[in-house]
Amino acid sequence: MNIKEVISLRKSIRTYRNEPLSRELRQKLESFIESVKGPFDTKMRFVIVDSSNEANNSKLGTYGVISGAKTFICAVVEPSYRYEENLGYAFEKIVLYATSLGLGTCWLGGTFNKSAFSKAVGIKDGEFMPIVSPVGYAKEKRSLIDSFMVISAGSKNRKDWSELFFEKTFDIPLSKEKADPFTDAMEMVRLAPSASNKQPWRIVKDGNVLHFFLKRTVGYKNIVGFDIQRLDIGIAMCHLELTMDESGLKGEWTVFNPGFTIDSNTEYIISYRLV
Repeated sequence: MNIKEVISLRKSIRTYRNEPLSRELRQKLESFIESVKGPFDTKMRFVIVDSSNEANNSKLGTYGVISGAKTFICAVVEPSYRYEENLGYAFEKIVLYATSLGLGTCWLGGTFNKSAFSKAVGIKDGEFMPIVSPVGYAKEKRSLIDSFMVISAGSKNRKDWSELFFEKTFDIPLSKEKADPFTDAMEMVRLAPSASNKQPWRIVKDGNVLHFFLKRTVGYKNIVGFDIQRLDIGIAMCHLELTMDESGLKGEWTVFNPGFTIDSNTEYIISYRLV
């Protein structure tokens, strides 16, 4: 599968078959996780843990949100400047790789027992675990909670291009016809997951540069103990760069503040420039 197919296939899976990962798939996942990196120099590590381990049995709770999962991927970070964007980028890479292996995943930023998971991965002083995801084989029939959460999150709904992408300023919506060479990559950004499907990213295209802005949802900044919408920006960055790389076009992340915004809830984050 190419990256556009993987992105289109990925969805949040909350109901799993009650069986462990095969040794082959687990080894592939572990090998990928060891090498995954983000665009920024922040400290993070990823740990795979099993709920069936005797030391963790019945303790790795997700408050009923996840059903049947035997294995979880845990993200551990040392909070610093841009750690949320870096984590969002790197963890989404892992999620997409797991999807390419035929495995289900689901971003969890608050609905898991943080003390139990922290104990399972051996949290060190100065470290923090903002995100975990189950990983496993999706069950054909969703649980009732799963079905309810799909409906309440509106996960299948995505904002229109005219709400997300702009040309030179926020006054001019960007059409697909004028988005080249970023058209496919920006569509993959539009399909990216985000907390409560808020899609907080806004992108302004200016020639061969894309300026990323964060349009905040009021009250979301530290709702789970970290800036989850900056993490969403990292996910969007991942989708954009992976799609551009696969198309054969290379770019770089740079701070290139265009000096404008649209309102007090919108802030400039970073820019992507073709090289």
